[in-house]
Amino acid sequence: MVRPGIGTTELRKAVGHLAGDEVYAVRSSANVEDGRIASYAGQFGSELDVPTADVFAAVQRVRQSAGSDRVAAYRKRLDVANSIAITVIVQPMVKPVVSGVAFSRNPMTGLNEVVVEAVAGRGDRLVGEGVTPDRWIHRWGSWLERPETELLSQEVLDRLVADTRRIAADYGAPVDLEWVWDGETLWWVQLRPITGLDEIAIYSNRISREVMPGIIKPLVWSVNVPMVNRAWVDLFTEGIGPNDIRPEDLAKAFAYRSYFNMGAIGDIFELLGMPRDSLELLLGLPAGSEQPSFNPTAKTMRLLPRMLRVAAEKASYGKKLPGEVASLRLAYGKFESADLGARSDSALLSDIGALSHLGVRSAYANIVTPLLANLYNTLLRKRLLKAGLDPEIVDIGDAVDLADVNPNVHLEELRNAAAQLDEAALAAVSRNGPAALPEPVRTHFEEFIERFGHLSASGNDFSVATWRETPEAVLAMALDHSALHGDTARLDWRQAEERIGVLARPLVRTLRKRTQQFMAHRENVSFTYTYGYGLFRRYFLEIGRRLVDRGVLDQAEDVMFLYLNEVRAALLGQTAEALPGELVDVRKAEIEAVHDLVMPEVIYGDDFVPTSVELVSGALVGIPTSRGHHRGMVRVVAGSDDFSKVEAGDVIAIPYSDVAWTPLFAKAGAVVAAAGGMLSHSSIVAREYRIPCVVSVAAAMQIPDGATATVDGYAGTVVIDEPRLAD
Repeated sequence: MVRPGIGTTELRKAVGHLAGDEVYAVRSSANVEDGRIASYAGQFGSELDVPTADVFAAVQRVRQSAGSDRVAAYRKRLDVANSIAITVIVQPMVKPVVSGVAFSRNPMTGLNEVVVEAVAGRGDRLVGEGVTPDRWIHRWGSWLERPETELLSQEVLDRLVADTRRIAADYGAPVDLEWVWDGETLWWVQLRPITGLDEIAIYSNRISREVMPGIIKPLVWSVNVPMVNRAWVDLFTEGIGPNDIRPEDLAKAFAYRSYFNMGAIGDIFELLGMPRDSLELLLGLPAGSEQPSFNPTAKTMRLLPRMLRVAAEKASYGKKLPGEVASLRLAYGKFESADLGARSDSALLSDIGALSHLGVRSAYANIVTPLLANLYNTLLRKRLLKAGLDPEIVDIGDAVDLADVNPNVHLEELRNAAAQLDEAALAAVSRNGPAALPEPVRTHFEEFIERFGHLSASGNDFSVATWRETPEAVLAMALDHSALHGDTARLDWRQAEERIGVLARPLVRTLRKRTQQFMAHRENVSFTYTYGYGLFRRYFLEIGRRLVDRGVLDQAEDVMFLYLNEVRAALLGQTAEALPGELVDVRKAEIEAVHDLVMPEVIYGDDFVPTSVELVSGALVGIPTSRGHHRGMVRVVAGSDDFSKVEAGDVIAIPYSDVAWTPLFAKAGAVVAAAGGMLSHSSIVAREYRIPCVVSVAAAMQIPDGATATVDGYAGTVVIDEPRLAD
């Protein structure tokens, strides 16, 4: 090792001890190299296969490289000012058969996977000769990627992965390693920390597309994120105690779509004492036999009493829900009955703030209730499976009548009533709409609108017109409504119970009762949340009308393209950098430009730039969530205006669905959704209706309307006949 400051004479003396018939590697080891902020990788000199006679000159060149223009430019770019002290290491060369690098984490994404690259011969070919290396990626016991022909045996590959993980664990941080295989021995020749991993932000729409799917207009975003995410933070805080998690940090918009910040969720995992790598399971990444498991830490144990207390509280949550729902509906009623025209500008803004606070309560119930419903349903299904019963065919029964919150029942009654009308009456209705309905059908329809008029094609987007605003479309849907169809045969509960062991029956009965109760609670809470959330639309349209009257906007709906702070400033006449109308025009153009993009499930980094992709023909692949096979004509349904074109047995291709879409599923033969998961509305309803469903099909909305498709609800494929996907 040649230390900094060693003189020429001493250096010559040291080199003179080297054997005359050896070759060496002459490499730098500076005080600034391989740091966590700057690695200086490749900045200093490094020479390989150096004969003994040339070692002295090689050492001098490596030392002098610290003052090169390249290093100076590197330091300027990173804005580092520490002085450089360079040591030179002289090592005997290993004769390489295969050389390469190994990363204990993916350096591009930060994911917990070992990435190995290799070339035949010397490792500097990876850098200097433009050689494309063989590449392997190993995640949690499985190989995600490997070349067709391999330079290394499986034994060496397994050793590379195991040693890489061991070295990273010993080092205490992710590492970038260089290695050489001489045909017999694996030599580790360089270690440096992987820099910049903390800067990699990871975003996923795997969860967010369930609750905030599709294009989200600016005003909707600036109301939803603080309100809904505050409810999530409140829930987290119950389990982990006071924290500095901010609602706005949990989500980010890309191309006007919602993505969850997995880094922020990772912080929560760590606060709970859970492995941060468990996030990668939430991302839907491939998992092998060595995937992270939950091993309670000291931090978890300290939180255990608090979490057990929260769990006990949630066990009795169902008793509190009816009162909470009644309280929310009463509070929301005051906002619905308010005379907005008589309210001042500041009073409108104050009401919106109060609605948001109320919305946090409602959103909290709308989060916790489905979670508990899914928990009890999952436990019940496991018990049924243990008894040898298929949960799909066991009829657990309904605990209560949900007619007050289920539009399907009333749509069916309206359809039956309309079926009694003669051709002349139907023609009048077709020409003049609901006003032409004869009594008592018109009264029934008006009662329906009064009860369900707050529903829309999206219960999480108040920019969408409600049923109350589009009575003609609702009437057409009612007249065209179909009764439930499909294989609805179920095994009677009493028969199922006879096949359950006597000792297990009390627990199974309790789980059945809880499941029934929370299925009912879920629908009531969802109905109440949608009712209250829809009131934002009423308030913002009033503000939009005022801004139109003042010449600020062209139409009231344009208010949806402003963020909440911009709406507030415009209403109060405060100055801004850009005029509201100009902002609206820009955002309309931006949304139009990204409207048909197929967005990735995972985005790495904050500087993601959305680009269009070339759609592939043939089978589309998604997540199967309701089993079965069906072949039929595809009807692309973007919203309620397209409901009328669906015929019985059609394959409906949809962006997502909400409670207002439920009547459509009664006619469908299969469902293909661009968004969703096992617990999405599309999946739940499809399972209830016994029709196949494939969700998370990125190109679902680009399937040509009228094409014929075969949907496989087991494999998760959608095979399109000619014509292929639309351009």
